[in-house]
Amino acid sequence: MKKLVLFSLLVATSLHTIAQRTQKPVLHGKHWMAITGKPLGATAGAMIFNQGGNAVDAACAMLAATCTMWDVLSWGGETQALIYNPNTKKVIGINALGVAPSGATAEYFKEKDMKYPPQYGPLAAVTPGTPGGLMTMLAEYGTMSLKDVFGPAMEMAAGYPIEAQAADGIERQKKRIKEWPYSKKIFLPHLGEEREAPEAGEVFKQLDLLATLQKLVNTEAEALKKGKSRKEAIYAAYDRFYKGDIADEYVRGANEQGGLFKKSDLENWKVYIEEPDVTNYKGIDVYKLTSWVQGPVMLQSLNMAEQLPLKDMGYNSVKYIHALYQIMNMTFADRDFYYGDPYFPPEEPMQGLLSKEYAKARLEEINWEKNDPEVKPGDPYKFQQGDNPYLKYIEKWTNKEPSGDAMGWAPVDANGEFLNINDFYTGTTSIQATDEEGWVVSITPSGGWIPAVVAGNTGIGMSQRAQSFVVNESENPYNVIAPGKRPRATLTPAMALKDGKPYISMAVQGGDGQDQNLLQFFLNMVEFDMNVQQAAEAANINSYQMRGSFGEHKTEPGRMLIQESTPPYVRAKLREMGYQLQIRERTSGPINAIFFDWEHGTFWGGSSNHGEDYGIGW
Repeated sequence: MKKLVLFSLLVATSLHTIAQRTQKPVLHGKHWMAITGKPLGATAGAMIFNQGGNAVDAACAMLAATCTMWDVLSWGGETQALIYNPNTKKVIGINALGVAPSGATAEYFKEKDMKYPPQYGPLAAVTPGTPGGLMTMLAEYGTMSLKDVFGPAMEMAAGYPIEAQAADGIERQKKRIKEWPYSKKIFLPHLGEEREAPEAGEVFKQLDLLATLQKLVNTEAEALKKGKSRKEAIYAAYDRFYKGDIADEYVRGANEQGGLFKKSDLENWKVYIEEPDVTNYKGIDVYKLTSWVQGPVMLQSLNMAEQLPLKDMGYNSVKYIHALYQIMNMTFADRDFYYGDPYFPPEEPMQGLLSKEYAKARLEEINWEKNDPEVKPGDPYKFQQGDNPYLKYIEKWTNKEPSGDAMGWAPVDANGEFLNINDFYTGTTSIQATDEEGWVVSITPSGGWIPAVVAGNTGIGMSQRAQSFVVNESENPYNVIAPGKRPRATLTPAMALKDGKPYISMAVQGGDGQDQNLLQFFLNMVEFDMNVQQAAEAANINSYQMRGSFGEHKTEPGRMLIQESTPPYVRAKLREMGYQLQIRERTSGPINAIFFDWEHGTFWGGSSNHGEDYGIGW
C-alpha cells in the first residue's frame, strides 16, 4: 500500500511539473486587464481602457470587435455574462440569449420529421441577443457612449485584415454559404475563383453591418441632442434595433430565406438581469448563470468533488480522472433532463439539484471500478418541495447505446465531416475584463458563427442556437422548443469570490466541454496550486457521455479525450475500466481567466494557448 501511495505521489508530482512549463507567460497588470479570443479584440479593450473606460466599457468593445471578426460568433448571436459590481459587492447575471421565433413549435419540426431543429440555416435561428445584451450592460454599468464603444468595431466593419482562422473557415464552408444570397455577398468576394473566400491578411469589408451600427450610433446622438441621458440614449438605440427599421429588415431578410419570424418576436424579447446560482467550495463562492445554460453543472460537480480527497488522489491519476468522469456523467445527465428556460414552465428543480445532500446521494452511486454507461438523471425533488412529475421518462432514459460514431459536440464542415477538435476548441470566444475600481466582467458570447445566414441587408448573422432545443418531451421536458422560449445553451462564464472579494474570473469556449474544462481549471488552481496560466494550459480530460447540444445530440458513453502526455500505464488502466480514449496534444480548452492577487494588489491573467486568444494588461 505504501508503494502505491508513493507511486501516486510521483505521478502527481511529474504531471504537476509538466503543467508548470507554460507556452504563454502569465499576464500581469495593476490598473486593468483585457483578454479575449482575438488579438485585435483585446486591442479594442485596451483602447477603451486607455480612453478612461471601465471594465464594462472595455468588455463591450471587445464583444463588438470579436462579433465583427466572426470569431465563431457574430452580431446575431447570444451573450451570457457575469458582472461583479464593486459598489454593491454583488455578482450580476446577464441573460441575453435569444428565443425561438413565432413559427418554431415542436409540432412544426415533428411534421418535418425532425428530432431536433437543424444545425444550420434559417430554421436554426433564435432572435438576436448580443446587441441587446451589449447595450444593456453598457447602459446599466458602463460609463461611455455607444459611439465610443462601437468605434473599434465600426472601423473593422469598414475593412480590417482578416485572420487565417476565419478566412479558412469561410472557404471550408463556402458550399453552404452559397445557399444564402446575403451571406454569399459578404463572405465570398472572389466568386468563381479557386479560392472564393478572402485570403488571410486581405481587407475584409462588411458595409451592411457598418450601416447598421451607424444607425444605432446616429440614434444615440439624436437622443443626446434632445437632452436624453447617456443611459436613455443607449436604450433609444436598443429600441431601434429591436422595434424599428433594423428589426423590419432583419425579419424580412430572415423570412425571405425560410425563417419563421414575426417582428413581435424581436419587439417582445428582452434582456434579463438576474441573480446567478452559487455554491461554496471549501470557502470559495462560485457563481454561474442558471438553468438556461449549462452553468449549474459546474456547481453540481463541485458539490460532489468537495466530498472527495482529490489532492490525495493525485493530479490526473487514474482515480482522479475516473472520479471526475463519473461525477460529470451524473451532473450532465441531470443537465440533459432538467435544465431549460426558467421563464417558461415547468419550473426547473434547481434547489434540489444544487443541494449538498443531493450531491452526497449521487456520489454514493458511483462505481469506483469501471465506467458506468447507464447513468441516468437523479431525482432532485427528494431534496426540495414537490414531487417529480417526470419519473416515467427517467425510467426509459438511457445513454447506454452510442447514438453515433463521431464526437457528439463537435461541429461539421460543409461536407458533413467533423472538424479537428483543436479547431473546435478555438470556437465561440470568451471575454475577461477588470479594472482598478473593482469591476469584473466574464462573458461567453456565441452564435451566428460561420456559416451563418445573414438577415437581409443588416449584415447581421443569424444565431444557430435553436438546435439546442429538443422536440420530444420525453428527452427533456424542460427544454422543448416553443415560441418565445430560450434554448438550454452551453455557454457558461464563471466567477469566484473568496472572503467576499473577487478571486477568479474565468470562461472557456468549446460547447459541451465548457463546464468540464472550467471545473478542472478551477480545481487545478484550488487543489493543485497552479497559477492561472498553468491551469489554463494544463492537461484536462473531456467526456462525451452526455447528450451533445448540437446537431443530432449524439452521445458516446465511455469516450474520453485525454492529453498525449498521459502516461501509458494510466491509459492502460483507463481502458481496462471501460474507457475509449482519444488522445490529443491539447485538452484544456481555450480558457481565459483573471486571478486577483490581493496580497500585492495586482491582476494575474491567463490566456489560452489553443488558438488566437490574447490578453493585454497594464
